[in-house]
Amino acid sequence: MKLILASGSPRRRELLTMLGAQFETIPARGEERADPSLAPPQLVEQLALAKAREVARMHPDAVVIGADTVVSADGAVLGKPHSREEAAAMLRGLSGRTHSVFTGLAVLSPEGEQTGWEETRVTFCPLSDREIEAYIDTGEPLDKAGAYGAQGIAALFVERMEGDFFNVVGLPLCRLGKMLKMVGVRLL
Repeated sequence: MKLILASGSPRRRELLTMLGAQFETIPARGEERADPSLAPPQLVEQLALAKAREVARMHPDAVVIGADTVVSADGAVLGKPHSREEAAAMLRGLSGRTHSVFTGLAVLSPEGEQTGWEETRVTFCPLSDREIEAYIDTGEPLDKAGAYGAQGIAALFVERMEGDFFNVVGLPLCRLGKMLKMVGVRLL
């Protein structure tokens, strides 16, 4: 059965490729809209499902994977920053503190829909303004939820992590593997 990743994220593509999965990438094009009153786990699950449904409508015989990731700190949801200033504000808010990264997953197949989410708790060391500005100068934080990539230069900021590292990168592989197995897709 054909496997489709409904995401344009290069990190998600790399993770599925790392597993040896044979898949096609067809990013969802619709606007990401979700109920802002939802808690982060339900928010990412809803967004992941919307992405997967959009692509599945065009490929009803395929298994489609949708995913969405947000960072949550003090009840606020941090998506991708829209500017340097927004990235700096996010990083200052995460400095020296623990926050949560949530990724919602949706796996759609001809047999039905499955959804789920994963949470990983991440603790940053204290960051100076100079470190924040130097990190933003790399360009790395501008396309990532919470304005950082734990698999990149921001690894220098991560003091501790509790949960699935791959969730922080954008695709919780253990949970995804279980969901795929339930629809007959075995990665091993």
